[in-house]
Amino acid sequence: MKATSKQPNTKRFCELTLALLTWFAILLQLYLTESSFLNFLSYFTILSNVLVAVCLTFSSLLPTTTFGNYFSSIKVRSAIALYIFIVGLVYNFVLRGIWEPKGWQLVVDNLLHVIVPMLYVLYWLIFIPKGVLKWKDGIVWAYFPLAYLIYSLIRGYFIGWYPYPFLDVSKIGYQKVFINSGFMVIAFVLVGLLLIGISKSFKRKGTF
Repeated sequence: MKATSKQPNTKRFCELTLALLTWFAILLQLYLTESSFLNFLSYFTILSNVLVAVCLTFSSLLPTTTFGNYFSSIKVRSAIALYIFIVGLVYNFVLRGIWEPKGWQLVVDNLLHVIVPMLYVLYWLIFIPKGVLKWKDGIVWAYFPLAYLIYSLIRGYFIGWYPYPFLDVSKIGYQKVFINSGFMVIAFVLVGLLLIGISKSFKRKGTF
């Protein structure tokens, strides 16, 4: 896709709109949650949506600051695309059937797990320059979810609470949790490599 004079303004408008929508979803979920604030921040869904909101806020409003430069990095924005895509993938194919949210919880549930992931990946496809990612980036991107899994298991060991059923040692045991964790890390690596492949493909075709 060839750049036009209108594209920077369009990009900034999309960033601001999605940032506001994501902040709204996060704050609404915080208002609705009955658990502690630390438990709230211990969900990968929340962390990934916060990354989306912070990234878009800084890159659109404060692009020349230290954080603005960091979150304007193609590699960082691509990593966030990976994390939020996995959030949508896992929730809709693994977790959606385990509960039935109602009212505002249903609204925020779909915002965090469907709308924001879909719109951010679309934003990545349209506005983020392609062809600069390297295959090794797919490995580096997996460090964050791996650290998250380790944190969740250590914290869960001490307080007896786990954010997701597939990490709940008290119910399924360490063997299944380690197997699930291994599959999750592999999924992050494979999907990350897929995003890199898409980026390289668009670059070769001269699109986006």
